[in-house]
Amino acid sequence: MNLEYSVIYSKRKSLSIIIDRDSSVIVRAPIKISQEKIDREVQKHKKLIQEKISRKLSISIQNQTKEFVSGESLLYLGRHYQLEIVEEPFNGIKFDNKFFISKENKQNANQLFRDWFIKSAKELFIPKVDFYAKQIGVTVNKVNILSLRYRWGSCTPKDNIHLNWRLIKAPMTVINYIIVHELIHLIEPNHSTEFWNRVSIQLPAYEKAKLWLKENGRGLEKDF
Repeated sequence: MNLEYSVIYSKRKSLSIIIDRDSSVIVRAPIKISQEKIDREVQKHKKLIQEKISRKLSISIQNQTKEFVSGESLLYLGRHYQLEIVEEPFNGIKFDNKFFISKENKQNANQLFRDWFIKSAKELFIPKVDFYAKQIGVTVNKVNILSLRYRWGSCTPKDNIHLNWRLIKAPMTVINYIIVHELIHLIEPNHSTEFWNRVSIQLPAYEKAKLWLKENGRGLEKDF
């Protein structure tokens, strides 16, 4: 049985096979390469591709649940902070170089943390969008903090910016990169040389953030 995949053509000189965050297979190929050659390359590496997909799915399943007990850690702005369950009754989440939740609310911990992270994302992301929009010279209609599936951000024809709330777990450099990336898409819709030049003007070290996201992005996808 042949392996299913999608192809993205560009002016690149060589062919590469990528397993995307949703475990779909993407082939990045030169414009003039034949479909037959692409298919031969994919099927030649079929076993290795399937093994990588299986490993990704296995890791995803293992990381799906968190028990919310004292000593567990949660990722926030690129750092792991310990959780402490306390006897003191209070609503919501407290944070002071450590996360605190009342024992009486432990059964609702997943929703409470989700609400806290989304609120924190709004408080941090929206001013950052305003700052970089002025730097770049674009006007943003609205910033939406959403639960995006397999995407960190997007922009719309109506100049709205959508950002994935789970980005709040990434380092600030990565958050800035995604925000700048989407804002520049309001000017340059494609990932052209001009697009990346504009990104580098705002963030000279953007490639480090891009690499961090490539290496650690799957760890951000689950809620906690």
